[in-house]
Amino acid sequence: MTIATRQELIDEVQSWLFGRGDIATKVPTFIRMFEAKANRILRCRQMEERATAYVNLTGAPEFVSLPENFQTMRRIRLPEETQKKTLKFAVPTQLDALREQSDTAGTPEFFTIFGTELELYPTPNAASELEMIYRRTLAPLVAAADTNWLLDLAPDLYLYGTLMEAAPYLHEDERIPTWASGVQGGFADLNKLSDDATYNAGPLVIRRRRGGYS
Repeated sequence: MTIATRQELIDEVQSWLFGRGDIATKVPTFIRMFEAKANRILRCRQMEERATAYVNLTGAPEFVSLPENFQTMRRIRLPEETQKKTLKFAVPTQLDALREQSDTAGTPEFFTIFGTELELYPTPNAASELEMIYRRTLAPLVAAADTNWLLDLAPDLYLYGTLMEAAPYLHEDERIPTWASGVQGGFADLNKLSDDATYNAGPLVIRRRRGGYS
């Protein structure tokens, strides 16, 4: 059977569970639990997203809201600056120390993550754009016809992962070790595939430095 939508995934899971009525209504919950686990484990290029944020000079311009689906930051640039200047990451205590030395507004050079916001230093002195590349959460399957990149690329992982979330209800089901192996292998394969695509896309570039090469 093809598994291309949320409803087809639900139907297939219920089929593997032999149509057990006592847990059939819980399958959507099992799907969400698997998606939460996938967000913690997967490190795939498909989870990277580019977004633009804006510095607002009203209020506290050094703080900028992060996207709702944000997980981790990969890069922040100032696209309006010459050579699209990349901001450097600093831990919050480092930013605090910099502000104690000087709190003069200017073009941001550093950023840190503070809760659901970015904190910039120096405090911006002009309205500007920030280009962020970040790791986002997996788009959840909500409606019957919903799909996402993971279901398209690895329907087997979605199936086994959802079945594993049902395992506490199945007790001695002999298929559980097979499902567990499929989930672990699926996560590992996808992460490796992403690494290969990211780091093996072309020949290595030799950077020259004074006195030799690096």
